[in-house]
Amino acid sequence: MSSLMVPAVSAKEKIVYHVPIEETVEKGLSAFLERALTTAEAANADLVVFEVNTPGGAVDAAGKIAKLVSDSPIKTVAYVNNRALSAGAYISLSADEIYMVPSATMGSAAVIDSSGNAAGKKAQSYWLAAMTTAAEQNGRDPIFAQAMADEDINLPEYGAETGKLLTFTAEQAKKAGYSEGTVSGIEELYSILGVEDADIRSIEESFPEKLARFLTNPIVIPILLTIAGIGIVIELFSPGFGIPGVIGISSLVLFFYGHLVAGITGYESLALFIIGIILVLVEFFVPGGIIGLLGFTSIVGSLFLASGDPVHMTISLLIAITVSILVFILLVKVFGKQMKFFRKMILTDATKTEQGYVSNPNRVDLLGVEGKALTDLRPSGTALINDERVDVVTEGSFVSKGSSIIIVKVEGSRVVVREIPESN
Repeated sequence: MSSLMVPAVSAKEKIVYHVPIEETVEKGLSAFLERALTTAEAANADLVVFEVNTPGGAVDAAGKIAKLVSDSPIKTVAYVNNRALSAGAYISLSADEIYMVPSATMGSAAVIDSSGNAAGKKAQSYWLAAMTTAAEQNGRDPIFAQAMADEDINLPEYGAETGKLLTFTAEQAKKAGYSEGTVSGIEELYSILGVEDADIRSIEESFPEKLARFLTNPIVIPILLTIAGIGIVIELFSPGFGIPGVIGISSLVLFFYGHLVAGITGYESLALFIIGIILVLVEFFVPGGIIGLLGFTSIVGSLFLASGDPVHMTISLLIAITVSILVFILLVKVFGKQMKFFRKMILTDATKTEQGYVSNPNRVDLLGVEGKALTDLRPSGTALINDERVDVVTEGSFVSKGSSIIIVKVEGSRVVVREIPESN
């Protein structure tokens, strides 16, 4: 009886983890896969099957994921169910074995920048070396991995003549030794691997991990920063604190939340951001400009620290700042908006004559009164008006001392006189 129970016990002891690698490869995905591998290692798993279906993604994220896969003490299998392109091909090559469904493709792994253009020679050289290493570490001919990333390699028999990147079909991958086999589905794969009776456990992304993947997507990051900038700009023109400000702050919160959950950054970037905001607010009440400059530097620095990708963050910030400036100009020039935020800190009252303010007494009581010039008026001088010495000015002509004058205009403290001709 004991001998009959041995195979059953042995089969039950086998633990297999099924982990999906789907959609775009970004830094949020690496956090999920790190959790999956840590869980598998803690459970003393015998095998981890990665079901790959991705068009590729960020090079730095792919590099981190590939290292996790290749460094894992557990046997890893890449099950290409549909496509493993670009970064997906690199991750698949890092696994111990590769299996593909009949309709699957793998390859086309040229590295491009955030604008969709071919990356610089330095980045291309790094990526080509990474693809070569991934192939060699599992005994695969590196020429095919190089052809996936370099269109100058000529492999016409695989449809990748000079000028085209190599993309394997399932049959081609098996022929070139890049695939251990072609399977109809996951059940056949388990059968070939001899784990059909094993304890198969699936690890799915949690909602926070899915949200983090979305928020750390290279396309979403500039959108978040742009929304934050627009919200803050509109809030400056709104009384009190309203919806635009809430939306702007929420966008920044989501930015940091996504990067924190994805494990891209720690709380130090969030702390630096909060310090920057405090310094900017202090600048409104303390003159000098240095505190505000330090605050602005802290805010920008926290964004770069959280991102971990200075080039992409620079582009994202330029997009956000440009759009925010355009919205600011639109609100001021087109809609005639005035900033409400600074009204409590800036004195806007003016002393206008229409409102009853005068800088000097207005001598309108002297209008039409006659007098004598006590001095020569050239054209200004002194006249005697109702036994009062008054500083006066003529309309431009010279008036000699002792001449009779009449006041013809009074503008505040300015009294204008005209000479009265002597009658014959």
